[in-house]
Amino acid sequence: MAAGDLDVLIRSLARKQVKALTDAARKRHGRLMGMAAKAKDKETRERHRHLAKNTLASAAAAVRRLQITAENAADSYARSMKKAAEEKPPAKKPAKPAKKKKA
Repeated sequence: MAAGDLDVLIRSLARKQVKALTDAARKRHGRLMGMAAKAKDKETRERHRHLAKNTLASAAAAVRRLQITAENAADSYARSMKKAAEEKPPAKKPAKPAKKKKA
């Protein structure tokens, strides 16, 4: 793996996490909506629907935060690698002469 590809890896991992998070939120939403459909009274049905709606809203907010964080980290890494590549390497110090051993 090339050194410059780490920012691509950061973005790729974030995409996988976003997909897993949205899939889990959709499953929970579906489960809650199923519970709402089976509810016996109106109050329980409305509570389950409200929870389902809030689940999707919370997941969407978490996804946005995750994407922004990953983009910032990847961009920061890319900038730092570009800056490091543009800088001159530090000057080497001259080698010290070896010490003579006393006989």
